[in-house]
Amino acid sequence: MIALRQVALQRGTQTLLDNADLTLHNGVKAGIIGANGAGKSSLFKLLLGELGPDQGDVEMSGGQRIAHMAQEVEALDRPIVEYVLDGDHALRQAEADLLAARKADDAHREAELHGLIETLDGYTAESRASQLLVGLGFVQTDLQRPLSDFSGGWRMRVNLARTLFMPSDLLLLDEPTNHLDLDALLWLEQWLTRYPGTLLLISHDRDFLDAVCDHIVHMHHQTLELYRGNYSRFERTRAEKLALQQAEAAKQQARREEIERFIARFRAQATKAKQAQSRVKMLERMGDIAVAHTDSPFHFTLPAADKTSHPLLVLDQATLGYRGEAGDVAQLEKVNITLLPGSRIGLLGPNGAGKSTLIKSLTGELALLAGKRVPGEHLAIGYFAQHQLESLDVTTTPFVHVQRLSPTASDQEIRNFLGGFGFKGDDAFGEVATYSGGEKARLALALVAWQKPNLLLLDEPTNHLDLEMREALTEALASFEGTVILVSHDRHLLRATVDEFWRVADHRVEPFDGDLDDYRVWLKARLEESRRDSRSEKNERQNQQPSGDRKATRKAAAELREKLRPLKKQRDHAEKAMEKAQQALEEVEMLLADPELYTDSTRKTELTQVLAKQADIKSRLDSAEQAWLAAEEALETMETELLASDSA
Repeated sequence: MIALRQVALQRGTQTLLDNADLTLHNGVKAGIIGANGAGKSSLFKLLLGELGPDQGDVEMSGGQRIAHMAQEVEALDRPIVEYVLDGDHALRQAEADLLAARKADDAHREAELHGLIETLDGYTAESRASQLLVGLGFVQTDLQRPLSDFSGGWRMRVNLARTLFMPSDLLLLDEPTNHLDLDALLWLEQWLTRYPGTLLLISHDRDFLDAVCDHIVHMHHQTLELYRGNYSRFERTRAEKLALQQAEAAKQQARREEIERFIARFRAQATKAKQAQSRVKMLERMGDIAVAHTDSPFHFTLPAADKTSHPLLVLDQATLGYRGEAGDVAQLEKVNITLLPGSRIGLLGPNGAGKSTLIKSLTGELALLAGKRVPGEHLAIGYFAQHQLESLDVTTTPFVHVQRLSPTASDQEIRNFLGGFGFKGDDAFGEVATYSGGEKARLALALVAWQKPNLLLLDEPTNHLDLEMREALTEALASFEGTVILVSHDRHLLRATVDEFWRVADHRVEPFDGDLDDYRVWLKARLEESRRDSRSEKNERQNQQPSGDRKATRKAAAELREKLRPLKKQRDHAEKAMEKAQQALEEVEMLLADPELYTDSTRKTELTQVLAKQADIKSRLDSAEQAWLAAEEALETMETELLASDSA
């Protein structure tokens, strides 16, 4: 259990927590949300013991193993699979002790240590570490490459894999999805839903929070408020709470005005002075009910260029990729694209398939290896990618950045524009060097918007943005009149802003006939096909196994068959639960299809109950799906081993 009691925390001159209380029981999966600067990362430091409270107590169950991502990545010369294995300190110590026992020829100690390593699940450690890395987007040939071979974003993925690999009872993850693409994010969702310990997760991805979390901790106004349910339920509950608070505040204000009128009218009259004085005291005793405030600090639009072309941009029989010293590396071939005004396209595809390459080729930043790029006469491109944050002039201010683009723009016009992106008042003159990743991302987006493009190319624009800024960007993109091409792991943003999807895979770019749920199904089928190919290769190798080893292999296979039985039961049970929940969901959705349910004022209670029932069934269906998936994956792994044993 984790308990914060009357905790106060101050960093510098800023008070982050004031008399805050929070209790989390073992096994919860809680999302920590709040505006940038509210103190979410500092809360983690409190739990890790890196910070002490200025007041109050932080209590945690004894003996908890805590896993948390290190901010600095060291050991750059280590192969990444070894770096991940280093996360299990107890296992590494046991392996070192075993090596020492062998050198000392201490057979008794060796036997003890073999038993310890078995207890630590050490003989499957490399396989488990490899699975984590592959799930996060690495390929098998990457696993023995040193960490120094990879860019910062990929190193963060290795760091995440190491954190997940650590044996833990409490897992603290701070923005784990920032450097992931959609494929890796979907994999991480499934992994976290199966994590058996307590999870505290800082994230600004609403779909991710919905899929993983069963509680939400809202940090605001120096307090910690705990809500049951996922992020969508938090939004509904908070909206109801704020509406009630608004009504109470309005009632209180009306009562205040009534008392003040009485005081003003009768204070001077001797016969009423006593009553007036009692009203003054009543006014003093009346506690303030804060007026509900839900307004986002971010309000901006994305104006489109006054002129456009038809078509805006054409790629004809294009080959896209990179030129290197060893020759051309083609990622996408025979690409034929015609971008028309008003198109809204989301790019989907496995990691490394070429989504970013396509966007860079469309901008002209990356030259084509073959074919033609034909821009329209009035083409005006707005391009956002994470590397552009590094190209900001950190020695100057947001105001100067905009002024350089438009020297004739008035000071007030620039300040009004920047205010919509959260740079209000003197913030427009803050030095960029002091900005967080989120503030730099906001500035980079502002510079794109200022230039009034008619083709907007966005490559993971929501990294580092908090929930309110993501919502403001979603609204701005939804009303943008130009053409949009978007790569994002934020499914809420994709659903709300694009009309069609293109799939980038197998060296091709082609329309994808489906939505994000269909894409998840396609990904799963692709993964299963890849596993079948791997099994075939493994079987070929097993057929070459010496006959002397086959008896032991068959014995292991028999033991494996015994282990399959409970997993099959779990899978079948989950499948029945899925069918039952799906049937119940169809019945509820038939009720919700009745228009009178929404228009008949006497049926409001019924509507609320039906919506609550729908949410509950969806939750049960999701849990059943996750249980089925976990059992199916475990079965598939064991059956692969069994198939290999049988073929021996």
